[in-house]
Amino acid sequence: MKQYIPSPVDTSDIELPAQLMPLIEDMARNVHEVWAKNRMAEGWTYGPVRDDAAKHHPCLVDYDSLPDSEKEHDRATSQETLKCIIKLGFNITK
Repeated sequence: MKQYIPSPVDTSDIELPAQLMPLIEDMARNVHEVWAKNRMAEGWTYGPVRDDAAKHHPCLVDYDSLPDSEKEHDRATSQETLKCIIKLGFNITK
Protein backbone atom coordinates (compact mmCIF):
# COMPACT_ATOMS: atom_id res chain seq x y z
CA MET A 1 0.00 0.00 0.00
CA LYS A 2 1.26 3.48 -0.90
CA GLN A 3 2.09 5.70 2.08
CA TYR A 4 -0.56 8.33 2.69
CA ILE A 5 0.80 11.88 2.89
CA PRO A 6 -1.87 14.45 3.81
CA SER A 7 -1.95 17.52 1.57
CA PRO A 8 -4.64 19.94 2.75
CA VAL A 9 -5.35 23.14 0.87
CA ASP A 10 -2.76 25.73 1.92
CA THR A 11 -4.76 28.46 3.63
CA SER A 12 -1.81 30.21 5.27
CA ASP A 13 -2.30 33.27 3.08
CA ILE A 14 -6.00 33.66 3.93
CA GLU A 15 -7.05 36.12 6.61
CA LEU A 16 -10.68 35.81 7.55
CA PRO A 17 -12.71 39.03 7.32
CA ALA A 18 -13.78 40.42 10.69
CA GLN A 19 -17.47 39.86 9.91
CA LEU A 20 -16.85 36.09 9.74
CA MET A 21 -15.23 35.80 13.16
CA PRO A 22 -18.54 35.27 15.05
CA LEU A 23 -19.34 32.48 12.58
CA ILE A 24 -16.38 30.44 13.84
CA GLU A 25 -18.01 29.88 17.24
CA ASP A 26 -21.37 29.01 15.68
CA MET A 27 -19.70 26.54 13.35
CA ALA A 28 -17.60 25.06 16.17
CA ARG A 29 -20.76 24.43 18.17
CA ASN A 30 -22.31 22.72 15.15
CA VAL A 31 -19.17 20.64 14.48
CA HIS A 32 -19.47 19.33 18.03
CA GLU A 33 -23.20 18.67 17.67
CA VAL A 34 -22.69 16.69 14.45
CA TRP A 35 -19.81 14.72 15.99
CA ALA A 36 -21.85 13.93 19.14
CA LYS A 37 -24.94 12.94 17.16
CA ASN A 38 -22.87 10.56 15.00
CA ARG A 39 -21.16 9.03 18.04
CA MET A 40 -24.46 8.50 19.81
CA ALA A 41 -25.92 6.90 16.68
CA GLU A 42 -22.99 4.46 16.84
CA GLY A 43 -23.92 3.54 20.42
CA TRP A 44 -21.50 5.80 22.31
CA THR A 45 -22.54 7.32 25.63
CA TYR A 46 -21.04 9.75 28.09
CA GLY A 47 -18.32 8.43 30.37
CA PRO A 48 -15.85 10.41 32.50
CA VAL A 49 -12.95 8.60 30.77
CA ARG A 50 -12.73 7.60 27.13
CA ASP A 51 -13.21 3.85 26.77
CA ASP A 52 -13.37 2.66 23.16
CA ALA A 53 -14.41 -0.87 24.10
CA ALA A 54 -17.33 0.33 26.21
CA LYS A 55 -18.03 3.24 23.83
CA HIS A 56 -17.80 5.91 26.54
CA HIS A 57 -16.49 9.40 25.79
CA PRO A 58 -16.08 12.38 28.13
CA CYS A 59 -16.90 14.88 25.36
CA LEU A 60 -20.45 13.66 24.89
CA VAL A 61 -21.74 16.73 26.68
CA ASP A 62 -23.22 20.00 25.44
CA TYR A 63 -20.75 22.38 23.79
CA ASP A 64 -20.75 24.84 26.69
CA SER A 65 -19.61 22.06 29.05
CA LEU A 66 -16.62 21.06 26.92
CA PRO A 67 -13.13 21.84 28.16
CA ASP A 68 -11.52 24.79 26.35
CA SER A 69 -9.03 22.46 24.64
CA GLU A 70 -11.90 20.62 22.92
CA LYS A 71 -13.63 23.86 21.96
CA GLU A 72 -10.36 25.07 20.43
CA HIS A 73 -10.17 21.91 18.32
CA ASP A 74 -13.68 22.57 16.98
CA ARG A 75 -12.88 26.26 16.41
CA ALA A 76 -9.74 25.38 14.47
CA THR A 77 -11.71 22.99 12.27
CA SER A 78 -14.31 25.68 11.63
CA GLN A 79 -11.73 28.36 10.91
CA GLU A 80 -9.83 26.15 8.46
CA THR A 81 -13.10 25.24 6.74
CA LEU A 82 -13.94 28.91 6.23
CA LYS A 83 -10.43 29.65 4.96
CA CYS A 84 -10.62 26.72 2.55
CA ILE A 85 -13.95 27.95 1.16
CA ILE A 86 -12.43 31.37 0.50
CA LYS A 87 -9.20 29.91 -0.90
CA LEU A 88 -11.24 27.85 -3.37
CA GLY A 89 -12.76 31.05 -4.73
CA PHE A 90 -16.13 31.15 -3.01
CA ASN A 91 -17.65 34.18 -1.30
CA ILE A 92 -19.43 33.95 2.02
CA THR A 93 -22.24 36.46 2.39
CA LYS A 94 -25.12 36.90 4.76
